[in-house]
Amino acid sequence: MDISLNKYISSTGICSRREADKWIENGRVQLNGVVAQKGNRVQDGDVVLLDGKPLGNRPKAIYILLNKPPGITCTTDLKDRDNIIDFVQHQKRIFPIGRLDKPSTGLILLTNDGDIVNQILRVQNKHEKEYVVSVNKPITEKFVQKMQSGIPILGTKTKPCKVKKIGEKKFKIILTQGLNRQIRRMCEFLNYRVVTLKRIRIMHIKIDGLAQGKWRDLTSKELKILKSNLKNSVK
Repeated sequence: MDISLNKYISSTGICSRREADKWIENGRVQLNGVVAQKGNRVQDGDVVLLDGKPLGNRPKAIYILLNKPPGITCTTDLKDRDNIIDFVQHQKRIFPIGRLDKPSTGLILLTNDGDIVNQILRVQNKHEKEYVVSVNKPITEKFVQKMQSGIPILGTKTKPCKVKKIGEKKFKIILTQGLNRQIRRMCEFLNYRVVTLKRIRIMHIKIDGLAQGKWRDLTSKELKILKSNLKNSVK
């Protein structure tokens, strides 16, 4: 065995690699009796401690789909009264893959598999996420074209995406990136205000038939396709 420390920690299912990096930076992780540093690697026989306690063995992988209601925060911080972990109340420790902001609804995946998080989220992997959005005024062809071609937000320009008008004030949008509050910021730039925002699909996984506030395990078919699609994705 010769793997990065953050990957080793995430492989136990207690967190994502990003969260593991934060724990390392905060001095909570020891490697062979010494406070660990980012970039450390773990070899066979090494002892890794978190807050002075050994990490458990990797549990069975969990992959669930939640139809998030409004008002729930996609955080593992239990100090947040509206955190998604307490809402789901899964018997095993899990964390969300990416996020939907608090007012938004729809599909969010949760897992204890830290390996697949970056594979799904990294923009260079071009995995699609589809949303249905309603806004405060009629949608014009000019709005659709500008949204599709890219909008300057957060010091960059959004990547080209697919936008389709499906009602006077409603459209579908398919993104392959996930900037902070991206759709809301894009609309605001064009002087539109998002009224409702719902994610209905991540890659091949759809929210169809799942009531708001409910969750289920991914089916064996969904999981098989997911792992196949992620096979060549950058971690």
